Amino acid sequence: MSIIVQQLRKTYGSQIAVNDISFSIQPGEIVGFLGPNGAGKSTTMKMITGYLAPSAGSIQVCGLPMHIDNTAAKAKIGYLAEANPLYYDMYVKEYLQFIAQVFKVSQASKAVADVIELTGLGIEQHKKKGQLSKGYKQRVGLAAALIHQPEVLILDEPTTGLDPNQIIEIRNLIKSQGQHKTVLFSSHIMQEVQAVCNRVIIINKGQIVADDSLHNLQGNHQKNQVSVVFKESLEAEWLQRLPAVQSVSKKDNVTWQLQTADTTAAKKQVMELALAQDLNIVSLQTGGNNLEEIFRSLTASNQ
Repeated sequence: MSIIVQQLRKTYGSQIAVNDISFSIQPGEIVGFLGPNGAGKSTTMKMITGYLAPSAGSIQVCGLPMHIDNTAAKAKIGYLAEANPLYYDMYVKEYLQFIAQVFKVSQASKAVADVIELTGLGIEQHKKKGQLSKGYKQRVGLAAALIHQPEVLILDEPTTGLDPNQIIEIRNLIKSQGQHKTVLFSSHIMQEVQAVCNRVIIINKGQIVADDSLHNLQGNHQKNQVSVVFKESLEAEWLQRLPAVQSVSKKDNVTWQLQTADTTAAKKQVMELALAQDLNIVSLQTGGNNLEEIFRSLTASNQ
């Protein structure tokens, strides 16, 4: 395993940020790490990368225990932090040369040239980082994470600030790196996770609420969800009173997602409700299983 997290916990006084979570990631996996703001994503990533000490639990990176050999474990990791700290007075190429020296990269000049080409920084390499757009600053952070050819990539919101074309480029870069590296990345852009990941971990209130392949997650979720669109607007309580409906969420006043243990009964009761209240159903189907809907249903109490 490239990453092994066991019973990881982080507390700040009486506040529990990460609550006894465990998971492992194999080489070649690209794993999306999702959760609402404040769920514990960035805290977990900081602990995995050795920048934050856990209150309890253990972390191994490429077989190296983080608490025993912090420096050696860190050398296996390329880390793009959410804040992406940069020295704004340094030139792009100069900064990457500095990072290469920190990691004691052999043939540093070639490594810098290669990573500049890989991340599309060629036209910006002679600028100071403070002169760059937010998107190019993000590219510099990604280049710094890649320059020492790490076995593990930890990317916290890697596409923040990028335009649609840049997002596609970074998406393809992550996918190509995932062929021979372990990649764990967080994002609030569900389309990115669906396009890149083969597995998803969802954390809510410091605890893991889902950990499965994207295919299985979507398939399991489809079995207990009904999507309904009405022509008219209605009150949520009408749907909440249906015996087969466990919970209700809405996209707008006419589009609803219903959690249920019995989709057949739920659909029948929705049709009976429409008939009794003189409502017109535009669409009624089992599923509605895109990642955004799965995420909302698993973290609804945190919204």
